[in-house]
Amino acid sequence: MNEFHHLSVLPGEVIELLNPVDGNLYIDGTLGGGGHAALILEKAPAARLIGFDRDPAALVAAAARLAPHGDRVQLVHGNFSDVADKLACLGVAALDGFILDLGVSSHQLDTRERGFSFQQDAPLDMRMDTTCGDTAADLVNNLPEQELERIIGNFGEERWSKRIASFIVTARTESPIVTTFRLVDIIKGAVPKAKWDERIHPATRTFQALRIAVNAELASLESGMRDALELLNPGGRAVIISFHSLEDRIVKHIFREYAEGCTCPRQLPLCVCGRKPRVKILTGRPVTATGREIDENPRARSAKLRAVVKL
Repeated sequence: MNEFHHLSVLPGEVIELLNPVDGNLYIDGTLGGGGHAALILEKAPAARLIGFDRDPAALVAAAARLAPHGDRVQLVHGNFSDVADKLACLGVAALDGFILDLGVSSHQLDTRERGFSFQQDAPLDMRMDTTCGDTAADLVNNLPEQELERIIGNFGEERWSKRIASFIVTARTESPIVTTFRLVDIIKGAVPKAKWDERIHPATRTFQALRIAVNAELASLESGMRDALELLNPGGRAVIISFHSLEDRIVKHIFREYAEGCTCPRQLPLCVCGRKPRVKILTGRPVTATGREIDENPRARSAKLRAVVKL
């Protein structure tokens, strides 16, 4: 297996907006190799950090990287969507900040046997947590055609979702679809060659959609975000980095919801709803990477960072 590697995007911007302080408790909900976590602990040498990740390989790598910080670090194998329950089991009732760096890591993409990439032939897996759950192969071989069309259309924003789903269902009657390259060939056959986008591979959107569905990424993001925002102490900060429009839309809408105050009609002389803003948005527009960072880390090109502070 490849050595775990994953360059943390927007590192300076994360630290500036999270503003870690000694003595406080921070959560890295998508720990990966521990890059952002290490920056937090270096910035605030007396802070504590709890790191979550679904990927056992990521936890092993992060444990090694964060070992110099000793007992200030606690690692948890699990989905950030379960943050409230996991923290309750640890006896933690509140936190002072959290960071989410969403999506698939460079290591996961580059490790052939994980099946995330359409550029390497491998078992069609795509699970972030390899210890449980359905694989992408389970989905493409067992889901009804309409459900495949919905997943590919909604999560991949793929205009050819109906045709791709139809081709998948036809192909699986001949033999199960169990490898990435077999699925790629099916997608290439489904999308008319004259309609291929020169900028991206024709399988990009379908692979993204299946990965999101396999890992329930959007539902996990929403539930984890809401629970973590409720747990934030006043003055606590949330920093979230997304890599595609579906994630960014969820982050933006939830932050706006929490930042909204009175919703009473303007003609009322007094507020009767009693609603007050719960956070202040720190990023009017999403923060993006500089050209220099993109040159050094092309993955940063699509990164969008949003942040809030709890009131």
